[in-house]
Amino acid sequence: MKTNKGIMLDTQESLKKKTTVPRSWILIDRNGESKILEMDKYDIMQRVRIYARDLRILEPVLSYPSAILCRERAIILNLEHIKAIITAEEVLLQDPLDDNVVPVVQELERRLPVVKKGQGNYEENLGSPNDIETSDDNEFPFELRALEVALEAICSFLDARTIELAVAAYPALDELTSKISSRNLDRVRKLKSAMTRLTSRVQKVMDEIEQLLDDEGDMSGLYLSRKLDGVSSPSSRNGVHKWLSVSPTLGSKKSREGAATIHGENHLEELEMLLEAYCTQVEGTLNRLKTLREYIDHTEDYLNIQLDHHRNQLIQLELVLSSMNVSLSIYSLVTAIFGMNIPYTWTDNHGYVFKWVVIVSGIVSAFTFMAIIIYARQKRLIGSWFC
Repeated sequence: MKTNKGIMLDTQESLKKKTTVPRSWILIDRNGESKILEMDKYDIMQRVRIYARDLRILEPVLSYPSAILCRERAIILNLEHIKAIITAEEVLLQDPLDDNVVPVVQELERRLPVVKKGQGNYEENLGSPNDIETSDDNEFPFELRALEVALEAICSFLDARTIELAVAAYPALDELTSKISSRNLDRVRKLKSAMTRLTSRVQKVMDEIEQLLDDEGDMSGLYLSRKLDGVSSPSSRNGVHKWLSVSPTLGSKKSREGAATIHGENHLEELEMLLEAYCTQVEGTLNRLKTLREYIDHTEDYLNIQLDHHRNQLIQLELVLSSMNVSLSIYSLVTAIFGMNIPYTWTDNHGYVFKWVVIVSGIVSAFTFMAIIIYARQKRLIGSWFC
């Protein structure tokens, strides 16, 4: 029975492997060295120790919005084209050959290696119990440096897309203002749709950063290195903030707890300042998009006013033509009466009456037309010179 169960489990695992499609990932370690791997989601789950539901946001087919998930051993990023998994030791980045991802990979390779100071590097200073109280190193740990690169890349990417959209939108709007045509209207419609989509993407990134800023627990959870070292976060429930194991003496224990608390709070403040900086940058991009939207709205208002003016001109022209039609109908009535094929005795030897009928009918028609126009002018139904 055990053998059969083992065979069934192996069969299920093989079926899962067949149903999952391996994707291209690039692995960058803390030394800045990188290598390209072909892994499916089950390989990633075994390597990073995360759940399958967390990997769903990285699926390009599902089109999940931007998200920053903090888990026990990893930070999962889905920021536009940046789909990454950050641990305390390495960074996994999806689609490394993409044109938008290549600069991110280069920046990670450049900035992830630890900068040495003096005789030791950042992690040596951080890992020494005697250096906690005296260390002045303010560098972030590996996972936060990787997160900083990702946030910087996505902020620059969104800002560049906003600038490109603005460069294309403002001339199109000005051209539409000067000449209303179907081509210009379609062009502005496409730009407005692109602006709406870009605004929602920028807003989602901003919401994710603000969500981290609003919760100290989430910010503390970004320090994956502390979790690996068995260190509690600065905002733990029991109020005890430690970086290392318990000291043998009570006095040194209290001093280390106080120093670690101050050090943890300083790091939390530094992380908050970092997130605030990128939140401000994204907010600037969002404000630029709002300014563009206001310009589009103002252009639409101007076009609506212009179209209303043309519509009013057409209505005035229709009023003038209708008045002229009423005046000519009087002339047509006289013509119809005298054009009847009915013999009249009073028409004999009175040929001169024809010209008087024509003249009087014309005068009456013109007088009727002028009376209607004057009445419309007094009621402000038409403007001067019918415009």
